[in-house]
Amino acid sequence: MQKDLPKIDLENVDAERICIIKPSALGDIVQTLPLLSVLHERFPRAQVDWVVSSQLANILEDHPLLHRLHLYNRKGGAKESFNLLRQLRKERFDLVFDLQGLLRSAVMTLATGASKRIGLETAREGSRFACHQIIEKTSRDIPAYARYWRVAEALGMAHLQPNTIVPVREEETFWATRQLSTLSTPCMAIHAGAQWKTKRLPVEKFAAVASRLSREQDYSILIIGGPSETEITSKLETLIKKMSPSARVLNLSGQTTLKQLAALLSQVTFLLSNDSGPMHLAAGLGKPVVGVFTCTSPHRSGPAGSGHELIASQLPCAASYKKNCPHAGSQQMACLEEIQTEQVWQAVMRLIEREQKREFAA
Repeated sequence: MQKDLPKIDLENVDAERICIIKPSALGDIVQTLPLLSVLHERFPRAQVDWVVSSQLANILEDHPLLHRLHLYNRKGGAKESFNLLRQLRKERFDLVFDLQGLLRSAVMTLATGASKRIGLETAREGSRFACHQIIEKTSRDIPAYARYWRVAEALGMAHLQPNTIVPVREEETFWATRQLSTLSTPCMAIHAGAQWKTKRLPVEKFAAVASRLSREQDYSILIIGGPSETEITSKLETLIKKMSPSARVLNLSGQTTLKQLAALLSQVTFLLSNDSGPMHLAAGLGKPVVGVFTCTSPHRSGPAGSGHELIASQLPCAASYKKNCPHAGSQQMACLEEIQTEQVWQAVMRLIEREQKREFAA
């Protein structure tokens, strides 16, 4: 953070051109979305832009509260990076929020030349140097969604309710409805993948829960995932059908855009998932989640909202945030073995029973 600068009074600051720098990841982007409504309320005449990874831009396209997306390609060359920095400079932003807090986002933040550049306490890699001010109480000790909401509080807008707008178009909704027409309701979606292998509960455990839910509760099953997860999801589909031959299963892994995924999740009953972007997307859409947390913390990385069932490892090394298991080696991950199928099943049933009571009361 730059020294010898007067503290910015964010509650009374004015701005006409605002930029959010948050290229990734999907879950973090979804948890940042409520800030758009805040910025619109606080700066009704301002244009708001967003720097986002080109791979994730689809989820933000056509957002009614965004003026422009600036695409960042991590694998792009020097020329592409330079063009992005030059583009950001030309926009002449006067208020910038670096919510990524890494060296590359710090370079983008500096490139804007904005007179007010704001960051979070979680900033790493020396990225604080690009900011005029760091918002307090935004450490990793608080949930990620609460950390991003601290920006709203710093702007004097804590009285607002977080409002997550995921811009799904009619064509995506129609597409999702058509895909799901082969299934019946109720329907559970499953995301068995995750970016880190230490986050992935064994597929066999997901399959056992899904097949039992099909047999005992007459649920249909939607399998979701990204293009890199098709091997996992194909195995999941095969296991479910083997365990429960009459199960109604639809595997759309690797076949959806992010908006199509949002449209699908908005129409299912709930999602069973590892700690992942789709988990946060479902929660942002108002869907209840059964979430499995192994090397990550449900307090720090859990979904926003209420009505979720979160299962966490109880091992001493739980929430280590390590990509290789420090407890049992890289091949055998103790927390994945510790969490039992029955635990997941009981969490699913608690969620279903609670939702049934809520619907009956309504």
